[in-house]
Amino acid sequence: MFIGTVIGNVVSTRKEDNLMGYKLLIVKPSDDYNNGKNLVAIDRVGAGINTEVIVTTGSSARLGLNKEVPADAAIVGIVD
Repeated sequence: MFIGTVIGNVVSTRKEDNLMGYKLLIVKPSDDYNNGKNLVAIDRVGAGINTEVIVTTGSSARLGLNKEVPADAAIVGIVD
């Protein structure tokens, strides 16, 4: 898990059927996680641009989703 800032969103004209209904956001890690490279995460909490968020990665990103979703990163919280 790491803290990052949402810097943009991903617009997709076609995507995996199980990803329908999920918003994809670009997150910039606050620390050296992933060597400082941005990553795309599924938004599960309604985050927006310039929001500081908590992101989980790996198999934990799929937990709690209603269906089998091919995801490696998910936004699970907004930092106040």
